[in-house]
Amino acid sequence: MTHFLDIHKTDPADLRSMIDSAVTMKQARQGRPKGTLDQDQALAGRIVAMIFEKPSTRTRVSFDVGVRQMGGQTMMLSGNDMQLGHGETIADSARVLSRYVDMIMIRTFDESVLSEMAEYADVPVINGLTDRTHPCQIMADIMTFEEHRGPIAGKKVVWTGDGNNVCASFLHAAGQFGFDLTFTGPAHLDPEDEFVALARSKGSNVVIERDAFKAVEGADLVVADTWVSMHDAQSARERRHNMLRPYQVNEKLMAAAKPDALFMHCLPAHREEEVSSEVMDGPQSVIFDEAENRLHAQKAIMRWCLGL
Repeated sequence: MTHFLDIHKTDPADLRSMIDSAVTMKQARQGRPKGTLDQDQALAGRIVAMIFEKPSTRTRVSFDVGVRQMGGQTMMLSGNDMQLGHGETIADSARVLSRYVDMIMIRTFDESVLSEMAEYADVPVINGLTDRTHPCQIMADIMTFEEHRGPIAGKKVVWTGDGNNVCASFLHAAGQFGFDLTFTGPAHLDPEDEFVALARSKGSNVVIERDAFKAVEGADLVVADTWVSMHDAQSARERRHNMLRPYQVNEKLMAAAKPDALFMHCLPAHREEEVSSEVMDGPQSVIFDEAENRLHAQKAIMRWCLGL
């Protein structure tokens, strides 16, 4: 069974094939209304179950639209609908869903839920996000960078702030696509040692630099993400804000990077917190290209999972 669980678990040649496929599909839709179907109805007659234990805007809409554009149908399921791991084991839920649908996309908290779903499903499973990784987002980010600046291999990416799940997938991608990554943020928010070691083992130069201005020197891409989760208490939010203020991406910090450096953020963003509005709305920002490319990258991932 061909699952898309994490970037480091997927062959680099397959990752490159997905990026190329996404670009081709995007180009084929240029100038066409959003609601029109793709000429190649790759998912005609297919049903994709989309499970959301965590709420979402971009993941939900981009997957739903992507399936529909390719001629398929979607079934939306929330964690409450399924009671994953409570009313029924995850393994049994996977077995049952496999009798009804052609593919499963799951956005969940615990990575073990994703792993168990993939172990027992008889249809492809796609990681829509876990607390540890967010591979679909990074596939869209790679696509976006290369649209604007050409091959990402050999480039320098700088991650600012919290070494969270999106940062983890960037480290996975560094090893698979051959770029370097510098993390800048407080010490206790460093990315997991396992992910850093994995990227280094693939030949990527991974650097931890506490000084944000030193970190972005020579950067081709600067990336930020939210400092707080929707589930964090107010007191925790205030502590994190105080700790992370030196890592805000603003015009002054971007000026220390390469003149043609791009800025990315997976959204939603908290303006004037992790990033200033001047940067978000400025000429170096490609955040809305990123958001659009979730659609195209995920269509390519779904096709790959189904061998299409």
